[in-house]
Amino acid sequence: MVGVQVSAQELFRAAYENRYTWDQSFPGYTAEVTYTNGDVVTTGKITVSADLKPTVEVEDEEAKKAIHNQLFEVAIHRIRRSFEDTHGKNTFSYGESDASDPQGTTKIVMGGKATGDHYKLRNNEVCLVHRHIHGVVVTINTFSSHDTGEGYLSHTYDAIYHDPQTGEQKGGYSTFEDNYTKVGNYHILNQRVIKTEGEVDQTFAFANIVLLA
Repeated sequence: MVGVQVSAQELFRAAYENRYTWDQSFPGYTAEVTYTNGDVVTTGKITVSADLKPTVEVEDEEAKKAIHNQLFEVAIHRIRRSFEDTHGKNTFSYGESDASDPQGTTKIVMGGKATGDHYKLRNNEVCLVHRHIHGVVVTINTFSSHDTGEGYLSHTYDAIYHDPQTGEQKGGYSTFEDNYTKVGNYHILNQRVIKTEGEVDQTFAFANIVLLA
């Protein structure tokens, strides 16, 4: 008996709901931060509030901006939104996967509000994102992930940006490595290493992470 293939929307929903996010009881946290930008090391303190807004206390303004941007990006991905709220105006269909894709990879092509975007799924996780956002096209490949038992977190991945009209590459190709620690009931980033072609390496390290009361 031939099994009935689930719809592209159902498959994508399952991967979407398998992401690790923080629940409504997330209290926020404080931590000490060490930001290494090439040979320059900056230290200070950070706070991420219960409503996921980061505050950075360091003297150097450029370092402050860099740390804030990373914390903001992390917090955005920890927000728990329903599938309908995020993708209710999108449509989903199966696409042709590339010959180079590992076995078990499924391509999902978006329509509706997200026309032009596509994703790839493997083992109930999103392993590729190709999205139009803020006037550029970003492509992110995820190579490995952390299984928290409550959803997955990306561990190693890359990112590259292109002009949506000309296809020209915007900025350098970057690779990322994220590591997490569990504090109380929550998995929190304790290190992110970013390597970008043509630039010095950056490391964001967070220690003495304490949940807010």
